[in-house]
Amino acid sequence: MSTDTRRAAGSDDAVKKGLTSFLAAPPPGPRLDDATIAKRYPRLRLQVFIGIFIGYAAYYLIRNNVPLVSTILKDEHGFSVVGLGVITNGVLLAYGFSKFFSAIVSDRSNARWFLPIGLVLSAFANLFIAFVPAVGASVAFFAIVMIVNGFFQGMGWPPSGRTLVHWFSTSERGGKTAIWNVAHNVGGAGAGGLAGLALAWFGGWQSAFWFPAVVCLIIAVIAFILLRDTPESEGLPPIEEYRNDPAPVEADHSDEGASTWQTVRKYVITNGTMVNLALANVFIYTLRYGVLVWAPVYLAEVRGASLGEGIAGFSLFELAGIPGTLLCGYISDKVFKGKRSPTGILFMAAVGVAVAVYWLSPVEGPLWVSLAALVAIGGLIYGPVMLIGLQALDLSPRNVAGTAAGFTGLFGYVLGATLASTGIGLAVHAFGWNWTFALILVCVVLAIVLLAIVGRKERALRARRHETQG
Repeated sequence: MSTDTRRAAGSDDAVKKGLTSFLAAPPPGPRLDDATIAKRYPRLRLQVFIGIFIGYAAYYLIRNNVPLVSTILKDEHGFSVVGLGVITNGVLLAYGFSKFFSAIVSDRSNARWFLPIGLVLSAFANLFIAFVPAVGASVAFFAIVMIVNGFFQGMGWPPSGRTLVHWFSTSERGGKTAIWNVAHNVGGAGAGGLAGLALAWFGGWQSAFWFPAVVCLIIAVIAFILLRDTPESEGLPPIEEYRNDPAPVEADHSDEGASTWQTVRKYVITNGTMVNLALANVFIYTLRYGVLVWAPVYLAEVRGASLGEGIAGFSLFELAGIPGTLLCGYISDKVFKGKRSPTGILFMAAVGVAVAVYWLSPVEGPLWVSLAALVAIGGLIYGPVMLIGLQALDLSPRNVAGTAAGFTGLFGYVLGATLASTGIGLAVHAFGWNWTFALILVCVVLAIVLLAIVGRKERALRARRHETQG
């Protein structure tokens, strides 16, 4: 090997090591004294929570703004409905895969850097869409860039989950995760608001991409200022010690020398509990998107609703998710004392009743009955959606918690959302709405069965934890 070649190789190694140390989780700092801990811990807990809330809400501002300008792209640029669907589905699939693979990296990275970097990269993808004319002239080019954007979008959830695990203990995590989960709805509503302002102020469909992207670049800086990686990196004790609330699952000391893949395989991919949660997520996402995406069509075709009433039902479904998620988190913490499966089963059973009312209410009856049932479904289904990710965090060691949640998300987005969009459409076309709703209720039952299986594991872990404490 020549001197120049060795020098180049050494330079590459130095860059890789620099990037690794740059993103790596910081080591524990010197333990602070008790008085400082008592003063600083509550402040930092609030600070990092605000950081992941506004940071993750910002991801939604630039996740997929294509539907907001789809009419313009279709009428002025000749994009077909099929082409727009390809773009949207591409983002969904890229996000699902990225959420899993990014989580593997995130679990070993500094959350303070990981979340803002993903947001900045996603903002750059949106700026590229806005300022490179070739993107708007080709469905294929547009889809490629949006798929890249979907990949960067997958970098938002894992560091948020990592932060929740390290800064909030098991007995309080349900309520805190429920509040954080509202960031989904805040960001989703904000995306429409920012895009509307951009179109009104600046004109041109490109503004619906570049204006929110600029806002997100600012928010990325704010999130970086607020976020911290772990309590230990700040000289604070682990959250389990601080709140005297041991984690249900701890890493085995024999895993200390294991590779990343060996750890992920042991605690996630071949872990029966994680597989059951992932499968439950498939059916929950099928129900969530199956009802939501097809609500305007069903209300118009079967219930005689106008286009405006159908869209209103769509919006109410999403808005109802805010109080429903908060209630679900509260019940799981306060009523069931941190047991997530009973809460999920309760909410899914209620979802089944609401779906039955939505389906079986008399066609000639008042429309408000169907709309009320749709709102009830929306208010109830987002609780189990939140709980699946929370259970993955609770039932896995902290060093793979984000990966476990990403694994369940991968199944939900790649399989569940696909069944909801393509599968429900094919079922309606082939068998009609009655058989389709029967299939949706089967999804409810299967999700409940899988959550009950996970519940047995939860009870066993809690019993073991009490024995250890005793």
